[in-house]
Amino acid sequence: MKKLTFGCLLGLSALVLTSCGGNGGSEAKSDSVTATSDSSAGSVAKDWKIGVQLWTFHEAGPFVNSIAKTDSAGVKYVEAYPGQPLGGDMKDTFGIRMSPESRAKIKQLLQSKGIQIVAMGVISPKTLNEWRQYFDLAKEFGLSYITAEPLKNQWDGIDSLAGVYGINVAIHDHPRPNAYWHPDSVLAAVKGHAHIGSCADVGHWTRNGLDPVECLKKLEGHVYGVHLKDVDSAGNTKANDLVVGTGVIKFAPIFEELKRQHFKGMFSIEREGNWQNNVPDVINTVKFYNDQVSRL
Repeated sequence: MKKLTFGCLLGLSALVLTSCGGNGGSEAKSDSVTATSDSSAGSVAKDWKIGVQLWTFHEAGPFVNSIAKTDSAGVKYVEAYPGQPLGGDMKDTFGIRMSPESRAKIKQLLQSKGIQIVAMGVISPKTLNEWRQYFDLAKEFGLSYITAEPLKNQWDGIDSLAGVYGINVAIHDHPRPNAYWHPDSVLAAVKGHAHIGSCADVGHWTRNGLDPVECLKKLEGHVYGVHLKDVDSAGNTKANDLVVGTGVIKFAPIFEELKRQHFKGMFSIEREGNWQNNVPDVINTVKFYNDQVSRL
């Protein structure tokens, strides 16, 4: 997903970042699947969750519509992104400046749908005080981790905050020339910081000409979440996004490697195409995921 404008990677590099639906869930819910790992994937994935990054639906409407689409796909976990208009009778956007009234309404909406926000991002706060506000928001909504691309001079501070709040920071990889495009740059941030790890975007790694399995091996023990997407070509930072399982990425070895690592976390489906009608794509991705994991 695209970085938020309020969080530029100032001071880390002068490099340019490259990018990472509102029908209210009109797609037929009868085609949905139960998006839980242990229902069809067996015990190997009992600690895995299959969810959706709400950026998937950002062109089709506000947060309330994205949740409706998530619900119509049968998915119960989401990764929210700050800056998304809330919709309904709420005038603000998802993030640290939400009013108490909006926060209460969002919690009520999520509870009514049986949907949980597990993570949010991608963010790059400019100050540690802003980071603290995001940790407060994450704690309020019971998040497991925050997906981010932090400034290098913030590593110590956010690691300390993550320890205090009990909420990890997962560094996301965007395509080159992003500062974190290679796992080595993420490992540099991980070193000496027990609460900083990786949000492994396998699609962007492939766009960067990297082998996702080798990247995962480098980051063993530090993978907090995965962005699940597929692309039509490797080594091309502008490669087109495809439905998972229909592109060039080989997912079986990815799942096998994460099984070997005893990964515990969420796979966030991030479909960056077919924007106005991608709920069926999400449903098909969940089916693909369940089929692949059932073979482990």
